[in-house]
Amino acid sequence: MASLSHNAPQPQGMPIPDALNLGLVVAVSSLSIGLLWAASRLERPYAVLGVGMVFSYVLLTNYALLHEAAHDNLSSNPRVNYLLGVTAGALFPVAFSMVRATHQGHHLRNRTDYEMFDLYYPTDNLFKKYLQWYGTLCGLFWPWIPIGALLFALCPPLLRVPAVRNAKTASYLVGDVRGAEVRRIRLEAVLVVALFLALFRVLDLRWQAVLALYACFAFNWSTRQYVGHAFSRRDVVEGAWNLRHSRWMNWVLLYGNWDLNHHRNPGVPWLYLPSLPDGGGAQPRYIAQYRRMWRGPRPATEPAPESLTELPLSIHR
Repeated sequence: MASLSHNAPQPQGMPIPDALNLGLVVAVSSLSIGLLWAASRLERPYAVLGVGMVFSYVLLTNYALLHEAAHDNLSSNPRVNYLLGVTAGALFPVAFSMVRATHQGHHLRNRTDYEMFDLYYPTDNLFKKYLQWYGTLCGLFWPWIPIGALLFALCPPLLRVPAVRNAKTASYLVGDVRGAEVRRIRLEAVLVVALFLALFRVLDLRWQAVLALYACFAFNWSTRQYVGHAFSRRDVVEGAWNLRHSRWMNWVLLYGNWDLNHHRNPGVPWLYLPSLPDGGGAQPRYIAQYRRMWRGPRPATEPAPESLTELPLSIHR
């Protein structure tokens, strides 16, 4: 089984593309802020919607950069990696250290019962399952990320109330955050709030336009979040797909559609994921997999895998 250690030495011939990643962060950040400014100058709703569609794809790339930073793959310099991660996180918006601390849970518990959203057991509440599934596909997953991160930063005990503590997925995500990270998460949350207050003041942004653009992103991001894992085998590492997509979307997602290769090799930077051997496994088309998701969850037929014990993030070592 491939190692999950995210701070392992970079594979020979696969260095982190520092200059390219830095350029992407600068370009994506500048374009995102520019689109927020442009939308705030428009009066017609359909014009704002058009800008929002572009914005949603720009922030997909921003999220891919945030994900690289969470694996220490955005820059070979740890300090630069952190600063770029904070920058990408601010536009999501979320505290980078929150993402970095919780993303390890995905690599530990992928396809376990904690992350079984596409399947159900006979004893499951089907109404709740379908609500959760189609809510995610319709964009309702994204709002919980900034809201949850802000609540955690302001008052961690709020996320220990029974409603959260009894929710399997939410409970382990919060549990993955170590006490030493709380102060940093709070500081980053303050920076995110300060950034948007400054943007609203300096650029004279309209809150209606900003919400419209982030609503577009919420749908585009949320509806894609499980596409790389839905209906894959129930294995913590192998439970993912390498999905075929158009060339331009490969670049928008920074090869995030090569999720199986990423789970096998989380220390490999995004640029090299398509060049890794895939073992000759199935490579469904992205759009076909996405349409398949809209048919709804299915009965679980495989046993649940055990969570891994090796933590992929060096901050927990």
